[in-house]
Amino acid sequence: MNRMGLLTFSINVTLDGCVDHQEGIANEETHAFFTRIMDESGAMLWGRVTYEMMESYWPAVARGEVQVPPAMREWALKLEAKPKYVVSQTRNGFPWANSHRVIGDLRAGVQRLKDATPAGVLLGSGKLAAELDRLELIDEYKFLVHPRIAGHGPTLYQSGLPGTRRLELVAAKPLRCGAVAMHYRRAH
Repeated sequence: MNRMGLLTFSINVTLDGCVDHQEGIANEETHAFFTRIMDESGAMLWGRVTYEMMESYWPAVARGEVQVPPAMREWALKLEAKPKYVVSQTRNGFPWANSHRVIGDLRAGVQRLKDATPAGVLLGSGKLAAELDRLELIDEYKFLVHPRIAGHGPTLYQSGLPGTRRLELVAAKPLRCGAVAMHYRRAH
């Protein structure tokens, strides 16, 4: 399939829809999953809050200042090199290597990014995903569904969508840890 310029939303989610990053299983297997889909993408796209959460940890791992398993170190080094785009109304400076701000109108800015990134853009922010889905800019969804019921939020799309988004299953793959990698694309 031609993946030219696709925007793929990928996130950890529990069975009850919680996207709190602390609720998922973080191990070598789940890191390898996200490393693989990052490798397949040309750029990362985050909202400011997710960017700042990532920025507060991964650059130090990439520099070797934090001791982590090899799969996490590999992720950090690849993330360091990957172009990272941030949607923010409040922040201008992004000193982390290869970080850029999406400028201007959200729809136009993200469409420009998609058009300029033939290998595709990987979106990893829940709140931003709801905004981009309202603009019908998301093409694919790669969720890692964890065998957990969190009982709290934040939840996927808690700010709502104007209508139901119909999807087609591309693949479903169980991991040894009990999580299931779900890949959907928009039904046309």
